Amino acid sequence: MASDQENSQDANAPDDTSEKEITRGITIMKSIIRDRDKAVTYNVNWNADNQLIGSNAAKLASYIGTLVRMHIPITATRWSNKELGSAKDKIWTEILRSFNIEDTTIRKKYILQLAGKRHRGWRTFLTNKYLKDKENFFVEYDPEYPVKYAIFITEEEWVAFVAQRRDENFKKVSATNRERASNPTYAYKKGRLGYARLEEKILDETKSDATSLPPHVLWKEARVGKDGTVRDDVQHIYDECETLSQSISTAEDQENRSVLSRALNVPEYPGRVRGKGHGCTPTSLYKNPRRRNPSNQEVMETLQALQAQVLQLQKDNERYRCMEKCSSQLKETSEKASINCQNKFPEGISSCQLYLSSPTYRLVGKGKVHNTSGDLLHHRPLPDGHLKVSVDVVLDKDALLPIPDIVSETTFLRDAIGSFVAWPLDLIFIDDEVFAQGSQQLSQKIGSRQKNKRDLPVTSLPKKGAFVPRYQISLETLVDSSDMATAGAIRLLDMEEDIFGYSCTETIGKEDLEHIFRHQELGVGVIHTYIRFLYDNFMRGNDQLSNRFRFVSSSLVNKALICREPDSCREYLVKRFMASSTNNLYLWPYNSGCHWLLLAIDPLKEVVYFLNSIDGEWTNYPDMKQLVDTSIKVFRSQRQARVPRTKSSNITWIKVQCPLQRNGIDCGYFVMRFMREIINMNQIEIPITYFDEYKCAHYTRLQLEQIKEELCQYFIEKRLII
Repeated sequence: MASDQENSQDANAPDDTSEKEITRGITIMKSIIRDRDKAVTYNVNWNADNQLIGSNAAKLASYIGTLVRMHIPITATRWSNKELGSAKDKIWTEILRSFNIEDTTIRKKYILQLAGKRHRGWRTFLTNKYLKDKENFFVEYDPEYPVKYAIFITEEEWVAFVAQRRDENFKKVSATNRERASNPTYAYKKGRLGYARLEEKILDETKSDATSLPPHVLWKEARVGKDGTVRDDVQHIYDECETLSQSISTAEDQENRSVLSRALNVPEYPGRVRGKGHGCTPTSLYKNPRRRNPSNQEVMETLQALQAQVLQLQKDNERYRCMEKCSSQLKETSEKASINCQNKFPEGISSCQLYLSSPTYRLVGKGKVHNTSGDLLHHRPLPDGHLKVSVDVVLDKDALLPIPDIVSETTFLRDAIGSFVAWPLDLIFIDDEVFAQGSQQLSQKIGSRQKNKRDLPVTSLPKKGAFVPRYQISLETLVDSSDMATAGAIRLLDMEEDIFGYSCTETIGKEDLEHIFRHQELGVGVIHTYIRFLYDNFMRGNDQLSNRFRFVSSSLVNKALICREPDSCREYLVKRFMASSTNNLYLWPYNSGCHWLLLAIDPLKEVVYFLNSIDGEWTNYPDMKQLVDTSIKVFRSQRQARVPRTKSSNITWIKVQCPLQRNGIDCGYFVMRFMREIINMNQIEIPITYFDEYKCAHYTRLQLEQIKEELCQYFIEKRLII
């Protein structure tokens, strides 16, 4: 009878326990994954102390926990272990895909520190759940494998984790921490809210204009229970902080201990601020980071940088004086020789270099100066001492405009590519060739009898057995004998709908041709003309090539437009992708503002080939990468494609080991040759080590001259100049 009772009690015991236990499924944040596949991202906010707040803060924190469980093994004991670097990068990349966070060092550091906390909490949860009994002591038997979390934990990892936790040293540390946390003197009573969101809640409820609260105020509010009462000892600490804050300066508070640490009589730990929560540091709170003495290496690097700036400034100053002297001499010769508008510049449109004088004197970009009488900028007169300039190439991505454009609300030079801006006269320098030609024309006007010697490019000097760029020489002769010799003259080239998916007209100026003749940086007009050459000479009439290869317009999708009009860029790419019914490779010359690179996109296979002649990574162009990834996903959705779950969030990017340039000029020529070789090989898939037939470390100057010869021959045969 007793045996039956014992069996009955044993059978009922688990039932009673299971009724009290609240079961919960695993957290994998499916809603975020679904929204990510639809290209939906979440906005997050940051307070004045660089802490995460806002309605999506809790969602991001939970998602970080999910990513940690997916990518970080539970056997990782030190978050600072360098072996976790690639896994941390994956976590950061996944977060950037779903949340609108600036890709900066301070934001990444905050998120990864929060991920470290989630990892420690995950390991602690597993320990308390499976390795300890109800009295919080380690069990002696072997704990069962948590099948519920099998998607995160392998059986091998679980065995290793249990062995780590049963180590005697760990048990001692665990017992010490358990004793310390079992009975806190001033218990925190706000659950998962956290100091940052508590501060946000207080500021919203009080409708305060303040952006931050003192640490001791937050510390007190965090210890107020649901009934709203404040314990006497908590109030005493708060009152003491108020008294101390009247007698201790901010500098003393920063350099020694905060008023809260003084009132609590506890040490201040480096890198954190008591009473402010995760992410707040003395630097972010006091806005006055502690300075350290620079190392000898840093001093030498600074000195070398200053010497280089001084040398460049001397060269630019000498050049400026020579140009001013030449201009003055021409002006004094005869008043009839004066040029309309500004006598420092040729009349009409001329290629120029753009400088800024602050904070250092430096070259920041290249473009064209429009020196025309009565010219307006956005229907308004130009400011005194300024000329209208169109920006073609940006050399300093952080350079500000001398006068912000109030019409387009543009302040950075990089956002003004393809637009007109006002530029100070003394910071515009005409390219040497253009200025010399203008001076020569001016001398001819006033009766000078100087001989007109035509300068040929260095590569065209005929030597026995040497390559002679005869088409370049012929084209340059045609230009000199036509109206294209006049600055500002242009030619129009029709681009058929089959090339870019829409009909358009490309403008070719004398400056574009000069860039070819002098082997200078290329603009979008030259790149698009070469694409027209490839279409006419390789793809027109060849159904196999025309159906296999397509082009993306650099005028509709570039760095400036991606930043200003990302939706229109995405719509164009998706529409371009939807025009294909079979596997196509879309060739897109991408201009990052100061550099050309090539993307070859296979939207059906969701593969992007990245060809960069300066050996950079695609992660250096986050706006471009996000646009391509988003466009492919929208394309996938519109064609209702079924993609395996393991593939749904991954678009394959392949960095091709293509030939590399050895200067800062050749990127445009490399991109044109890349496109020619890809079409010539007639392959959708580009080998990661590039094509064996064209594999090399660097293109020779002859290989680039061949591309220029093809382009110049095309200009001549199409009669674009005459």
